[in-house]
Amino acid sequence: MSRCVCVRVFSQVRSCSTLVLSKSISQPSAHRPLPHYFTQASPHTAFSSCSSLSSLVQPTRPLSSRAHGGSDEEDDDDDLISPKHDLNFQVGRLQMDNVLRANEQSVRVPEFDGRGGPSPVLKFESNQLGANVPLEDRRCAATCLRTRGMLFGVFDGHGGHACAQAVSERLPYYVATAMMSQASLEDLEVAMETGRATPPILQWYKHRNDYNYRDSAELYVQHLRVFWQELLASEEHGEGMTPADAMSHAFQRLDVDLSLEAQVPLANELMRSTAVQAAFAGSTACLAHVTSEGVLVANAGDCRAVLGVQDEDGSWSAVPLSSDHTALNPDELARVRAQHPPSERDTVVVDERLLGMLMPLRAFGDVRFKWSQELQQSVLESGASCRELEELHLFQYLPPHYLTPPYLDAAPEVTFHRLRPQDRFLILASDGLWDELGNEEAVRLVGQHLTGVHLQAPLSARQRQLSLRQMHQLLLRRRARAAPALDANAATHLIRHALGTNEYGELDSEKLAAMLALPDDLARMYRDDITVTVIYFNSNLHKHHDGSSRH
Repeated sequence: MSRCVCVRVFSQVRSCSTLVLSKSISQPSAHRPLPHYFTQASPHTAFSSCSSLSSLVQPTRPLSSRAHGGSDEEDDDDDLISPKHDLNFQVGRLQMDNVLRANEQSVRVPEFDGRGGPSPVLKFESNQLGANVPLEDRRCAATCLRTRGMLFGVFDGHGGHACAQAVSERLPYYVATAMMSQASLEDLEVAMETGRATPPILQWYKHRNDYNYRDSAELYVQHLRVFWQELLASEEHGEGMTPADAMSHAFQRLDVDLSLEAQVPLANELMRSTAVQAAFAGSTACLAHVTSEGVLVANAGDCRAVLGVQDEDGSWSAVPLSSDHTALNPDELARVRAQHPPSERDTVVVDERLLGMLMPLRAFGDVRFKWSQELQQSVLESGASCRELEELHLFQYLPPHYLTPPYLDAAPEVTFHRLRPQDRFLILASDGLWDELGNEEAVRLVGQHLTGVHLQAPLSARQRQLSLRQMHQLLLRRRARAAPALDANAATHLIRHALGTNEYGELDSEKLAAMLALPDDLARMYRDDITVTVIYFNSNLHKHHDGSSRH
């Protein structure tokens, strides 16, 4: 698209967004996924970027970021534009690229894992694009220093960002701690008792725009310490939990801690407010643990993990490593109904939502679907109903037919996949991406982006019999697939295609411009927050694999 066309589209959006919507993107319809909550979330206070749990963290490795064609070093460039800043409508194509790439991250992992073996991950690429203000999605990437496995997570918050923020910061610590041996846990405890610096547990890979809860770090460490003390007291802990057990246990234990922190009076009002917000808001989570043995995925909610497999003929296929925990999943719907009396069969899930309100059927936080009515009332009347909760109106909506809580839990579904030579990458993404792209389409886009080869199969006999109009549409789709990638980062590539592909399968710059320029009060009606991380596996890994297994 020419520069003048971009300027025209942006100008139309600014002056009359309805005109652009009618021409460039479809109006909201009944089949478009609605927000996780029916209640409308109000903006929260933004959090400054800082380091939390610092004594347990090894300094973050320098990142090789491709955002705006630059580095992840802090700079004062005026063109680092947030998607929610007022757009400069004279910039056109460059402006769209800056909006798309503002949260872009590309990291190449060291070739060896520090123990003489090759790293299971070659590199990873990530990006986020918000629709909510502020963004409710979160992400994480870290190396477990004791096991050398890598953790990658995507977290889709609802009812605000507080729960997703807390889970993204804390869940990797709980998983890593559960996998640590008795001796390693004793080292942590001795360091805490003597006041020495605790040995680092994780090595984080952070983007400069990632948030941290500085003021809650002390509370987080206290609860993490109680967790490892309980593990030390267990006679069966020994060399630590298997990764699968650690993931399952960590999800559920963190959810319990989020609940308890909201119930306990805290002298620090900011910490108290943060704890209550995190408990009453909610978040789904999809966490992957990648080692030389394979990929372990723990999922609670409707984020998704999809494996990209390159077949012998060079074509690509998708292997889902998670299931969506929504009412559209018959097994999940049956699981939820089985936890309650037969008399509630028709009220537990109404209109594909839990008690008619919540879309995911597993999630962190969301204590309105877990606590008794008495406990909810007691906590909120004890001075915990902070201004942020009042703005969100979360406590004003007791779910209907609330008879036998809890109705919701954060127990993950855990899946293990042993890596094979043909397994090339893993896509982790929030449902904002999967609402727009199917598994196969996402894998094809990343696969072609990875290889730089856009294969076009010959026309089939059926395709040769198409009408002239149908043939034209088919050729447009094939031309779009053959177009060179506009983004070096595969996560950005996916987001661009998710928002900018038209009904003919062609990447449409006018549609993309309209989607990116939607005002805050309209954006969430047409798209969701999108978070994507693409993890590329080390192709030499299988040559060094010794066949051992512990998952």
